[in-house]
Amino acid sequence: MAVPGSLRRQPANRGLVSHCTHHHIVVFLLTFFSYSLLHASRKTFSNVKVSISGQWTPSCLNSTAPELQPYELWNSSHLFPNAEEATLFLGTLDTIFLFSYAVGLFVSGIVGDRLNLRWVLSFGMCSSALVEFSFGTLTEWLHFYNKWFYCCLWVVNGLLQSTGWPCVVAVMGNWFGKAGRGFVFGLWSACASVGNILGAFLASCVLKYGYEYAFLVTASVQFAGGVIVFFGLLTSPKEVGLPELGADEGEGSVEEDANRPLMGNDDVDDDDQNYSIQATDNDDQPKAIGFFQACCLPGVVLYSLAYACLKLVNYSFFFWLPFYLSNNFGWKEAEADQLSIWYDVGGIIGGTIQGLISDVLQKRAPVLAVSLLFAVGSLFGYSRSPNSKSINAVIMAITGFFIGGPSNMISSAISADLGRQDLVKGSSEALATVTGIVDGTGSIGAAVGQYLVSLIQENLGWMWVFYFFILM
Repeated sequence: MAVPGSLRRQPANRGLVSHCTHHHIVVFLLTFFSYSLLHASRKTFSNVKVSISGQWTPSCLNSTAPELQPYELWNSSHLFPNAEEATLFLGTLDTIFLFSYAVGLFVSGIVGDRLNLRWVLSFGMCSSALVEFSFGTLTEWLHFYNKWFYCCLWVVNGLLQSTGWPCVVAVMGNWFGKAGRGFVFGLWSACASVGNILGAFLASCVLKYGYEYAFLVTASVQFAGGVIVFFGLLTSPKEVGLPELGADEGEGSVEEDANRPLMGNDDVDDDDQNYSIQATDNDDQPKAIGFFQACCLPGVVLYSLAYACLKLVNYSFFFWLPFYLSNNFGWKEAEADQLSIWYDVGGIIGGTIQGLISDVLQKRAPVLAVSLLFAVGSLFGYSRSPNSKSINAVIMAITGFFIGGPSNMISSAISADLGRQDLVKGSSEALATVTGIVDGTGSIGAAVGQYLVSLIQENLGWMWVFYFFILM
């Protein structure tokens, strides 16, 4: 049924009202916690590495473990002769995961633009939960230990987890317009940090019963989240009869339909065009753009390379910060884990405030540039932090503010901007692909960075690691 142009414009003129419906709140929460659950499972693996390493090595080599009898029964799970080799293999699994995750992001973005985003996201969450259950719980229950089996499972897990970020960013981009996107996405991008905290909490609650139960709990919660997403997530406003959000908002202008054809005629008056909720099912709808077309969009390659450098630093703090605090200052591992949370706190605040500032200025690049200039100073200051937990926490939060903030903005708000620019008027037809390219390039940088950080630290020391971060 056709709707007059004047009525079509009415909801767009009241953008603030349309952004406050209960549908927007539900979409915000479902996408937020769906990615939080995916990140929680990654954090669980990091939190149980010590327990896994102890299980994979002979107990007689672990000075803190009691000798159990009969020996053959309690030491049938040996994969490595000592803890050092077990730890090296666990680090290899991290690298395998990051590379497969990076490759998967490029593919998942393309798939997300061609299939229903809700199906792709739900499938990724549930399938990844089953893989994690098999990796950490089923193998332990069956007493089946095999290095190649673990590697294959973690490759598959990386590919499945890669479905998350492009899909949730695309769904958020469909529901929230450019006006206020920096603030909304800055707040929403805290989902990864919340997932880290949630994963640590779930694992710590059951780790005393065995590391397999940590995997069991997080996998179960993640699977349940995937089921809820399948039945509850609305991928775009058109599913409930609401008009699509525009890609741009000018002064005194209204938001235009973001899903209009790629080669639409802007000279035709809106009043002469028919508008129907069912129009999205017609063959006239724009097709998803190709991978190379997405790469050629203005800003995609540059922001992808910038995000590769930023994610390298961001993930290095994620993987190495607790180890650095214990190794450099001699603090207990539990204290170092708790203190490292302040980096995530700074990133959450930084992403929200900087996103809000970019909304006010209606420009994102200047905000990022200024933040990264301050990040150089904060990194230099943090590298010379004294042996004081309070001072270290403050400088750490400041560093997270100026590094985590821009990183969150590029991976969320800017990816949504790039996928909804004027050259591609269809939001979901380009948004997931662009997001996959940006985050995939960033994940490649993060994967390479983990090896470089360990190499630099071993040969030159921690100070040169920070110089490397400053260069990035």
